[in-house]
Amino acid sequence: MKIAVFGLGYVGIVSAACLARDGHQVIGVDPQDTKVDLVNGGKPPIIEKNVGELIAEAVDSGALRATTSPAEAVAFADLSLVCVGTPSRKNGSLETGAVAKVCEEIGAAIAAKGAPHTVVIRSTILPGTMRGLVIPTLEKAVGARARELLRVANNPEFLRESTAVYDYDNPPKTVVGSEDPEVAQAVLDLYADLPGPKIATRLEVGEMVKYADNSWHAVKVAFANEIGNIAKAVGVDSWDVMDIFAQDTKLNISPYYLKPGFAFGGSCLPKDVRALTFKGRDLDLDLPLLNSLIATNTGQVDRAVEMIGDYGVRNIAFLGISFKAGTDDLRESPQVTLVERLIGKGFNLRIYDRNVHLSRLLGANRAYIESAIPHIAEILSDDLDAVLGHGDLVIVGNPAPEFKFLGGKVRSDQKVLDLVRVPGLSADLGDRYSGINW
Repeated sequence: MKIAVFGLGYVGIVSAACLARDGHQVIGVDPQDTKVDLVNGGKPPIIEKNVGELIAEAVDSGALRATTSPAEAVAFADLSLVCVGTPSRKNGSLETGAVAKVCEEIGAAIAAKGAPHTVVIRSTILPGTMRGLVIPTLEKAVGARARELLRVANNPEFLRESTAVYDYDNPPKTVVGSEDPEVAQAVLDLYADLPGPKIATRLEVGEMVKYADNSWHAVKVAFANEIGNIAKAVGVDSWDVMDIFAQDTKLNISPYYLKPGFAFGGSCLPKDVRALTFKGRDLDLDLPLLNSLIATNTGQVDRAVEMIGDYGVRNIAFLGISFKAGTDDLRESPQVTLVERLIGKGFNLRIYDRNVHLSRLLGANRAYIESAIPHIAEILSDDLDAVLGHGDLVIVGNPAPEFKFLGGKVRSDQKVLDLVRVPGLSADLGDRYSGINW
């Protein structure tokens, strides 16, 4: 393809060099004469392993050149890749002025060219920026023929400084957000020879993925440091601890605990988090990440209470009160906490959980539920249909297998709030369905 890369900073020049190496005809665009002159002289405007060699080879072969003229670049190219910076403002908000300016320039050039053109935003932008800024700016600049001439997508990058060329060639995934499948596929074709999954998704999902990635990386660094601080204080080698930790790819380094939903609970997680943070306080350590875990978890219960209140109904069918399907363990179940909160607010509940029978509960488990909800026997039932018949709102508390078939059981006037994302329910129920955070 013929590709214009707008912004010859870190992401832009790496992308331009690699695309040119892979057989595309690339023109780089930057308002700074110094960067343009360096590239046209076969030299890199940044220090990055292998980039200098790639630029020299691409310029020498004629596959790469640079200009300060957006109009020249758009006239040459079929696709524009926007890689301009989006730095933080002092208040932490994103500075998108450069993105807006480039979109105005590209739009005007498309209007002058009068031929269809694809604009791909590779800059890191927050969800909603494509629809709220990029597309309106482009459409305004293109003018009356915008629907005919304009194709739009976003394509987040996952490059690390010092290993950017390697990361370009070995991506963990390639993501393209677009509402047009043909546009998404055309952008994915740029990376057809690269390994890893190729994912076409919605615009907002594509925008959000990069922030999920980087926030998770930041959480991992902060988590490892806080564990390391505790370990050092008690005379343990933190590298030995985290080396063993990272070898667990079934739970620790896996997608298992990374599905949005309700709060964590059970007999282990809350207890162990509290014990570790208490130990941190005893050692006079500042552990803001670990100390926030219980508060964040409590906040998810608060969120559910608020959402339920917004429905404006009093009769609730609550399905699944144990913290995990397939168990009768109620100790520190956030579902129990939620039920307790709702009863305290005057809601009229009936509860179904096929695994929870009061006559079988023993020891600490029985003592916990009788303390939390003294009259649990009056509202707990093993008759799913009877419990469903009680509620104007149905709350799904855990992913028990029988809840997959709720779509055929609930009345047409009932709504469902799903705390765990039961497969198929959203499609079955349409606008009567809502998830706690999806």
